[in-house]
Amino acid sequence: MQIQKKIGWVLIAAIGSVSLGVIAVSRGEPINAVWLLAAAACVYALGYRFYSRWVAYRILELDENRATPAERLDDGRDFVPTNKWIVFGHHFSAIAGPGPLVGPVLAAQFGYLPGTLWILIGGVLGGAVHDFVTLFCSVRRDGKSLGQMAKEEISDLGGFAAFVGVLVIAIILIAVIGLVVVNALKSSPWGVFTIAMTIPIAILMGLYVRYLRPSGVMESSLLGFVLVAAAVMGGKYVAESPSLAPCFNFSAPTLAWLIIIYGFVASVLPIWVLLVPRGYLSTFVKIGTILALAVGILAARPSLLLPPLTRFTDGRGPIFAGKVFPFCFITIACGAISGFHSLICCGTTPKMLGKETQARMIGYGGMLMESFVAVMAMVTASVLHPGVYFAINSPAGVVGALPEKAVATISSWGFPVAAQQMAVLAQRMGEHTLFNRTGGVPSFAVGMADIFSSALGSSTLMGLWYHFAIMFEALFILTLLDTGIRVGRFMLQDLLGHFWKPMGRTSWYPSVFFSSALIVAAWAYFLYQGVVDPLGGINSLWPLFGIANQALAAISLCVGTTILIKMRKARWCWVTLTTLAWLLAVTLTASVEKIWHPDPRLGFLAHARYLTGQLAAGAIEAGKVAETHRLIFNDRLDASVTAGLMLLTIVILVESGRHWWLFISGKVEPVLKEAPVELSRIVE
Repeated sequence: MQIQKKIGWVLIAAIGSVSLGVIAVSRGEPINAVWLLAAAACVYALGYRFYSRWVAYRILELDENRATPAERLDDGRDFVPTNKWIVFGHHFSAIAGPGPLVGPVLAAQFGYLPGTLWILIGGVLGGAVHDFVTLFCSVRRDGKSLGQMAKEEISDLGGFAAFVGVLVIAIILIAVIGLVVVNALKSSPWGVFTIAMTIPIAILMGLYVRYLRPSGVMESSLLGFVLVAAAVMGGKYVAESPSLAPCFNFSAPTLAWLIIIYGFVASVLPIWVLLVPRGYLSTFVKIGTILALAVGILAARPSLLLPPLTRFTDGRGPIFAGKVFPFCFITIACGAISGFHSLICCGTTPKMLGKETQARMIGYGGMLMESFVAVMAMVTASVLHPGVYFAINSPAGVVGALPEKAVATISSWGFPVAAQQMAVLAQRMGEHTLFNRTGGVPSFAVGMADIFSSALGSSTLMGLWYHFAIMFEALFILTLLDTGIRVGRFMLQDLLGHFWKPMGRTSWYPSVFFSSALIVAAWAYFLYQGVVDPLGGINSLWPLFGIANQALAAISLCVGTTILIKMRKARWCWVTLTTLAWLLAVTLTASVEKIWHPDPRLGFLAHARYLTGQLAAGAIEAGKVAETHRLIFNDRLDASVTAGLMLLTIVILVESGRHWWLFISGKVEPVLKEAPVELSRIVE
C-alpha cells in the first residue's frame, strides 16, 4: 500500500474514532447529527476495505476462475449470469425492506446511543459477515436453500429442523411484509401509481438489456432513472387530480388481492423480466434518497434532540415493553443483522452472480449500505423533539386518545409537548393529526421532511417531503416481498424434491407453478385474514416478527460455521461464532421473556392470564367479550409458536455443535458437499 493511501486510511480511522467517542460519551448538550454520519462513513469504509477483504481471501478464499451456478446452470429463468451492478441493485432492494427504516425509529425510545452502536458494530462485524458467508456457501452449492445446505452439511435431523423452521419463519415474514405494504398503500394514490409504474418500466429495462443491448447497462439505467423520476412526479399529479386519484385509491382488501396476484406472477416469470430490473430500479430511488438525506444532514447540521439514553431503558417504554437488552437488538434487525437476508443470499442472488468474487461487494457491501440506511433512520427520529417523537409513536392505549390527555402524559415523563405544537406540525405535513401514528414510518417521514426543509431553508414543502417519504417506504417494501416469495418457492421445491425428483427442478414449469401456488397460498391466507380482521391472520403472529427474524439468522450462522469448520478453517470460525453467540443470547432471552415474563405488557401468558381474570371478574364489556377471547387465543398461540421456534433453534444448535466437536476432534472426517469445480468462461 502506498504511503499516501496509508495516511488516508489512518485519517479515516482517526475521524471515525473521534466521532464514535463523541457519540458514546456526550451527555447534557445535544450533539450534532453530523457526528453520526461521520462515524458511519468511516466505520463502513474501514470494515469493507480491511475486514471484508481479510474474510474474502484469508478465510473464504474466493476464486474468480471458478464457474458460478449462474454460469454452470444457466436456464434463462432462475439461473442467469447478470451484470454485477444489476445484481447489487436487486440484492440491496431485496434485503432493504421496512426493517432499516422502522426498527431504529422504534428503538429510539431507549435513546439514540444503544441503537446507533448496535447498527454500526452489528452491521460491520455481524450482519455483513452473516450475509457474505451465507451467500458464499450457497454459491459453492449451486444456489441451494438454507434448509438443503443444513441437511447436506450438518445432518438429516439438522436439515429437517432447518427446513421446518425456515419455511415457517419465511411465511410469517412474507405475510408481515405484505401487511406493511397494504397499510402503506391503502388510500394512497401517489404511492400506488408510482409503484404500479415501476412494473412496466422494469419489464422495458429487462427486455432492453436481454435482447436489444446486452451491454447497454448504463443506457438502460439512465432510461430507468428518468422514467422512475417521472413516475414519482406523476404520482403527485395523480394524487391531486379529482378524476385520476379514485382510479388508484384502493381499499385494504383490494390491495391485498392485487399484491397476492402480483406475488404469484413475479414468482413464476424469469428473473430478468420483472424481478431483477424492478429491484434495480427501486435501488435508484432508495440509495438516491438516502444519499440526498445525508447531504441534507450535512447542509442543515441538525442537533440530536433525543437524549443518548432515556428513562425507558428499564423496560417500561410506551412504544413497546422490554428492557434495552434484549429488545433493542430484536427491534433493530435489518441494519445490524437480519435472518431474512439469509433467504435472499440462498435464493435469488447466488443464481445470478457471474463471478464468485462478486460475493464480497454484493453480500458484505450490500449489508453495509442497508446499515447506512438504518443510521439515517435513527437520525430522522433523533432530530425530533422528544415530546413530538413520543406523541407520534406512542399508542392511544398508553398515552390516551385525546390530544390533551396524550400531551399531559408525555410531558409528565419529562418530555414536554403541547397540543397546539402537534396541531401545527400535522397541518404542515398535510395530516389531520399526528398523535398515535404508531409503526415508525410517520415519525421517519416527519424527521426526513424536517431535515430536507431545513437544508433548503423553507418549510413550505414539508408536506411534499412527508408524503414522498411515505411512498418511499412502500417502495422499499414491495421488492422485498416479491423476492421473498420467489425464495419461498425455491425452498419448497427443495423440500418437494425429496419426495419426487422433478419437483426439485427449478427449471420445470409444472413444479414452478405448483410450488409458487402453495407458497403464495400459505402467506396469502394470513395476509388477507389480517386485512379483514384486526385480530386475525398475520395480526395474531405479528409480535413474533423480531424473534423469528433473529432465530433465522442464528440458524444461518450455525450452517455457515459448520461449513467453515469443514473447510478446515476452524481457527477462523470465530468470525461467525461470536455473532452466533450474541444472537442466541438475545433471541433466547427475548423468547423466554415474551413467553413467561410476569408483566402482562411483555409476557404472552401473563397477558392471557390477565384477560382471563378480567373476564372472570366481569370487568369486560359485553360487546368486547368475544374480542377478549380471541386476544387470549392469540396470546397462547404466540407463546406456542415462540416456544416452537426456540426449540427448533436449540435442536439445530445442538446438532451443529455435536458435529463441530466430531470434526475438530478428528473423530469424523469432514466432507464438503460443494458443486463440482469448473473453470469460468465469463470475462469481466
